Amino acid sequence: MVATPALGPSTVTVIKDASGRYFASFVVETNDEPLPETTADVGIDLGLSHFAVLSDGTKVANPRFLRRAERKLRKAQRELSRKRKGSNNRDKARMRVARAHAKAADARREFHHQLSTAIIRDNQAVYVEDLCVKGLGRTRLAKSVHDAGWSAFVAMLEYKAARYGRTFARVDRFLASSQICSRCWVVDGPKPLHVREWACRACKTVHDRDVNASRIVLAAGRKLAREREAES
Repeated sequence: MVATPALGPSTVTVIKDASGRYFASFVVETNDEPLPETTADVGIDLGLSHFAVLSDGTKVANPRFLRRAERKLRKAQRELSRKRKGSNNRDKARMRVARAHAKAADARREFHHQLSTAIIRDNQAVYVEDLCVKGLGRTRLAKSVHDAGWSAFVAMLEYKAARYGRTFARVDRFLASSQICSRCWVVDGPKPLHVREWACRACKTVHDRDVNASRIVLAAGRKLAREREAES
């Protein structure tokens, strides 16, 4: 998916980030072309054990970029704490910490871009749960939530869908996606987080918790899309 520039850049801004890297920012006018239509649509359940689980059963592993960089970060931060304030050595140590953080952030951003592009390319409609990331960021899972970067990923899905003629919607965050059977639609009741597989008491279907949740998100998204279409 490539947006072809219609004109040359109207402005060019050069910035330097905390890790000492320089970036040139361009503002250009583009002509975005919709992607070829497809009949597929998808519901997405975002999580921590898997970054994303799709309603077709696909599971995307959580790369945990910050967790993987923790050893290097701890070493860099210890070295920084030992340097005398105001010294050149402290500035160099601070730069090493910033670069380690930047490397993890860059890897996360690239992962988000590749995954969001693939999902938008392959599906005409994309539905996700409207997660309360701010609230989750105040729990004991805060570090893992920030490491996953759900908000940035969902924002990418949204703007790419708008750019390339796809449908995108967030379904109600209070949707009981882990309690409803995606086969017979009976509300089976709440389940502890450690329960990853369960059997519906009504139809006896055995569900993978996350795959079932993504299918409930898909059903809710389709309903929301129909309601919006009826209103327009």
